[in-house]
Amino acid sequence: MSNAMLRILVVDDDREVCHLLNVYLTREGMNVQVAHDGRSGLKLASSGQHDLVVLDVMLPQLTGLQMLKELRINSPIGVLMLTARGEEADRIIALEYGADDYLVKPFNPRELVARIRALERRLRPWPDGEISRAPERFQIDDLILDEGTRTCRREQELIDLTTAEFELLSFFLRCSGRIVNRKELSKQVLGREWSPFDRSIDVHVSNLRRKLGALAEGAERIRAIRNVGYIYARPVTIASIADHV
Repeated sequence: MSNAMLRILVVDDDREVCHLLNVYLTREGMNVQVAHDGRSGLKLASSGQHDLVVLDVMLPQLTGLQMLKELRINSPIGVLMLTARGEEADRIIALEYGADDYLVKPFNPRELVARIRALERRLRPWPDGEISRAPERFQIDDLILDEGTRTCRREQELIDLTTAEFELLSFFLRCSGRIVNRKELSKQVLGREWSPFDRSIDVHVSNLRRKLGALAEGAERIRAIRNVGYIYARPVTIASIADHV
């Protein structure tokens, strides 16, 4: 994938906030477009012309959560939600609807850039010219995860995963048979330090379990280890993508 300028869509009805973010993100080398309501934001976000959406919860016409729910029917675009301080329910619902991350208002613009860059690394895991591990193909039971095409299939049925869910499953499969704690998952998947009050990882895991479903015998694919983290306990076959070309 090329090192093209990151294309950001900011959807917020506060025009001053949009202006400030436009100026700040543009200075960071990003291409920014803004929308001030959920309906026009949804149309722009669905156009395929953006890499990532910074989306406020409180919007006219369609709320940010309604827009996110509609967007996730057809689009895997990266979504970072902006939520009001103290509204934990909104943050959890946003993650359940498919947001990749969230940030609480008021926020430091530098933290927003850090979150965007972390999400960008997940959107573009193997930039051109960067020495990196080769993408791999994992196969376990009825599940195939292909990092090269960034697809996940269960019995040949395509499973639609968000960016965060795909990276989370990929990391679980790489660590199959080993307990992975929440601190490690937050660092490796979300690109930030874990906080005991941050339920992002748990919500992403819950979404992933729901989408993948149980095994034929009813067993969970991903097991929770109380007060520690999670484990993908089944053995995984790993092969370089080159082996399948």
